Amino acid sequence: MQVLLILAVVAAAGLVLFALARGLFYFSQGHRAAMEGNAHENQLMQNRMMMARIKWQAITIILLVLIGLLAAGS
Repeated sequence: MQVLLILAVVAAAGLVLFALARGLFYFSQGHRAAMEGNAHENQLMQNRMMMARIKWQAITIILLVLIGLLAAGS
C-alpha cells in the first residue's frame, strides 16, 4: 500500500512541476502576447496553470499525510 502511495506522490509532484513549468512559460510569453493582442488568453492560461499547480500540491500533501498516518500506525 505504501509503495502505491509513494508512486502516487511522485506522480503528483511531477504534475506540480509540469504545471509550474507551463505557468512560467506563459508568464514569460506575457510581453509577446500583449504585443500580438492576445494577452487575455495568455492571462487565462497563467491562471489555469496556477490553479492546477495548487490542486496538485494539495493532492501531494494529502498523500504525504496518508503515508505519515500509515507509518505511524505500523
